[in-house]
Amino acid sequence: MTITFLGTGTSQGIPVIGSNHPVCLSKDPKDKRLRVSVLVSWDDYNFVVDCGPDFRQQMLLHPIEKLDGILFTHEHADHTAGIDDIRPFFFRQGDIPIYAHQRVINSLKRRFDYIFADENRYPGAPAVEVFEVTKDKPIPLGGLNIIPIEAYHNRLQVFGYRFGEFVYLTDIKKVEEEEIKKIKGAKVLVVNALREEPHHSHFNLEEALEFAEIAGADETYFTHISHLLGFHEEVEKRLPPNVHLAYDNLQLKI
Repeated sequence: MTITFLGTGTSQGIPVIGSNHPVCLSKDPKDKRLRVSVLVSWDDYNFVVDCGPDFRQQMLLHPIEKLDGILFTHEHADHTAGIDDIRPFFFRQGDIPIYAHQRVINSLKRRFDYIFADENRYPGAPAVEVFEVTKDKPIPLGGLNIIPIEAYHNRLQVFGYRFGEFVYLTDIKKVEEEEIKKIKGAKVLVVNALREEPHHSHFNLEEALEFAEIAGADETYFTHISHLLGFHEEVEKRLPPNVHLAYDNLQLKI
């Protein structure tokens, strides 16, 4: 299994438009972060988790011949606004499978109604095949049973996903004990670490480190990072040996 970090930034990305913050002015490529998304590939399958506004750019940087589906964590724009850019895959493959909580599906139908239209479809619009994700029902994909992991982004329910020995969680602030059990035994955990200061709907660095210890994965990588966390290289030096900052274009093999 290959994990490709397509984006590791928060909702504004780094650099932030018009910002003179030192991290936004950094020349280090690891300090430049597109909106958060990850590509998970195994055998001949390619799935992405979330499809934000940088999706086109991410697919040009990491070209794949086919897209077997998109798993959505939640409905916020930095995780969904790139769905129109599945068109090249749709033109080659037909309807693209998407997997999401029913609330997220309803949100996408309101915002991108032309993608979900049954009649009088615009000929250039993409189309999707919709699969509802529920809390305790594994998703059979490519010979694996993908396990949804429920968490909370302030009061908003979100899903993370376990692909075999890989677990991906983002935009979380709270995870119940029963859901944490689904993470146990993973080799690699990815989880959000927004900044040093507390935040109402995201783990800050201290909370992310505590969660990594509780989850107990062999290696943990932080994502959904804002410029306020600091320079990549400086933060990386302060982390435990098995905890790292992810960065755009990083690839892991499991």
